[in-house]
Amino acid sequence: MASVLIVDDAAFMRMMIKDILMKNGFDIAGEAANGAEAVERYKELKPDLVTMDITMPEMDGIQALKEIKQVDASAKVIMCSAMGQQSMVIDAIQSGAKDFIVKPFQADRVIEAIKKVLS
Repeated sequence: MASVLIVDDAAFMRMMIKDILMKNGFDIAGEAANGAEAVERYKELKPDLVTMDITMPEMDGIQALKEIKQVDASAKVIMCSAMGQQSMVIDAIQSGAKDFIVKPFQADRVIEAIKKVLS
């Protein structure tokens, strides 16, 4: 099964995504609490997919996405955004994100996005 790196500064958000993924048979490669950590974890774990929060301390999701794309041009990253972050989502897609999911997460939408990006 595909391995996923979960990136969010809120532990409960990571837990929610982890729960959805595990119930659907995905492997959790690891977790990161900010963009800088995400880049390091990506290099180390080489996951099949990353779920990336947009707004985080230290380094935001868009900057982390750009850095991961420099490390691995074929990286598959799905952005997680709160309502009203459309301009940031557009930015992320232009920077190489494959899709985005909106908080609060709906399990079926999360799985649908991940399956679409991995196929």
